[in-house]
Amino acid sequence: MKLNDLRDKDGATHSRKRLGRGIGSGSGKTAGRGVKGQKARSGVAINGFEGGQMPLYRRLPKRGFNNLFGKSFAIVSLAKIQAAIDAKKLDAKEAVTAEALVAAGVIRRAKDGVRVLSDGELKAKLSFDVAGASKAAIEKIEKAGGSVKLPEAAAAE
Repeated sequence: MKLNDLRDKDGATHSRKRLGRGIGSGSGKTAGRGVKGQKARSGVAINGFEGGQMPLYRRLPKRGFNNLFGKSFAIVSLAKIQAAIDAKKLDAKEAVTAEALVAAGVIRRAKDGVRVLSDGELKAKLSFDVAGASKAAIEKIEKAGGSVKLPEAAAAE
C-alpha cells in the first residue's frame, strides 16, 4: 500500500451543500431558509424565546439580594498565621498586614481587606494592621501580648 492509495471509507465524507445557486439546484432562491421573517435572515439570535409563552427565566422566582456596597474580605485564621510564623514565612517582629500575608503565601489576594478569625492558638507576640477581626481573635491576640489596629469603621461594629 502506498500513501497515494489511502482513501476515506465510502460514506465517511459528504460534499458541502451549495446553497443559493439557482432554481435547478433544489436549494436556490431562499436557500432552504423558507420565506421572510427573522429566521430567514443571517445573525438570528432568539435564545430563550418560547413563541410568545412566558419564558422560563421570567416564570421562575428571583432569589436573594446583591449589595452593591458589600465588601468581600480575605479570611485568615490565627492557626494559619502561627503556621506561617513557624515555617519562617512571616516575620514576628513586623506588623501583620494584607501585603505581608500575600507575600508569605498565606492568602492569595487581599480582596477588600483581611479579616482575622480566632480558629487555633497564637503563641507569637504580633501586631496586626488589618481590616477586621472577630472579638475572640482580638482577645487571643492580646492574651499573647500582641495588638490589633483596625480602621475606625470596623472598630465601631
